Amino acid sequence: MLRSLSGLTTRGRCLLAAGVAAAVCSIVLNERDLLRVAVFVVGLPLLVAVFLAASRVRIGASRRMLPERVAAGSHSEVELALWRNGKLPSGEVLLEDGVPYALGSRPRFVVERLPQGRSVALRYPIQPMLRGIQQVGPLRATLTDPFGLCEFERELIGHTRLVVVPRVVSLWGLPSGAGVGAGDDGSVRLHAGQGENDVIVRPYRQGDDLRKVHWRSTARRDEIMVRLEERPWRGGTTVLLDHRAAAHHGTGPAASLEWAISFAASVCLHLRKAGHRVRLVTEHGKLLADTPGDGGEGYDNVILDALAALQPAHQRDLTTGHDPAEGQELIAILGTVSNEAVHELTRFRARGTRSLAVLLDTPAFSGGVTAPEQRAAATEESVALLRAAGWGVVVAEAAAPMQQVWAELCRTGAGRGVLLGGAR
Repeated sequence: MLRSLSGLTTRGRCLLAAGVAAAVCSIVLNERDLLRVAVFVVGLPLLVAVFLAASRVRIGASRRMLPERVAAGSHSEVELALWRNGKLPSGEVLLEDGVPYALGSRPRFVVERLPQGRSVALRYPIQPMLRGIQQVGPLRATLTDPFGLCEFERELIGHTRLVVVPRVVSLWGLPSGAGVGAGDDGSVRLHAGQGENDVIVRPYRQGDDLRKVHWRSTARRDEIMVRLEERPWRGGTTVLLDHRAAAHHGTGPAASLEWAISFAASVCLHLRKAGHRVRLVTEHGKLLADTPGDGGEGYDNVILDALAALQPAHQRDLTTGHDPAEGQELIAILGTVSNEAVHELTRFRARGTRSLAVLLDTPAFSGGVTAPEQRAAATEESVALLRAAGWGVVVAEAAAPMQQVWAELCRTGAGRGVLLGGAR
């Protein structure tokens, strides 16, 4: 009873106090009619409180993210299901779901009557603008009566995890000789055997030569398999992402770090689609993801989830202490780098090994109005050092489309530096 009385509103408490006062007055004045009114006035809020206390434990709910993984800037939905158990009817229910500021405003719903035996479906949209691991919830319900005498608040659902992955753009083409781990012309080395053909098969991809269909494997696996008689000597690509806070400028979705993460995600998924093994590492050589060239969407999600949870590093400079690509070809996505950082990155890389870099013109991401020539001059020394070490370099501005940056990276070779920009 004490727990039930704790849910009385100000109106309910005033009505209860008025009923008690009327009862005292009826005893003093010996007025039986007034006593009957007092009993009714006192009994009404008590009955309502007991009723709501009994009905609130018979309400359940569930939450579902549609989908559970969404790209930054895309639209998503949250589906709530509310139901009632037992035979006692429920009063009006006010629902409020806890939504982080990055996902939008907090939704509120009012359900006047919950039917018995079926659930009520409620939906509300969200649009995450920043990548990250977000927590939606808790879902709180406030039950009230039609007279406004009593209300109870209860947490129906806790937190639900929502993964906001970086935005991914479609890319085309590959660097010349990509996937072989060396800077030669892309020819592949054959594994020597004891006079036997080194036959490898993989699932058919659109554009494959039908003359290379391996019919025996196709019949056995009940899907079209393509014969690969040549195997890359040291296949795979390492994508290095510089995520130091000191190396980037800007805030929010337009920050240079977010551009770099989105570009890294696009490159990794594009290379995997082309059949490459992809290693994603940080500027300090920490492995974020290592995915094979074959496999389904699950491997793509490994890369996207790792980038979604990535936070800026607080180290001031770039330190590896070894070749971050471990002999594979390297695509480095760099922010502002010092001469010492460039030397640290290049001294472990053999000149004959393919090394490419996308150097972000980070001051442009902070909304600066400097001229393109001045923005290029800020990174000219780093570009020169990378070119001298045999790297192919592309400098990307804030307005440069990712497809254009990648296309130029595919065309560039060692000893070239290009500034990419967009129309203002």
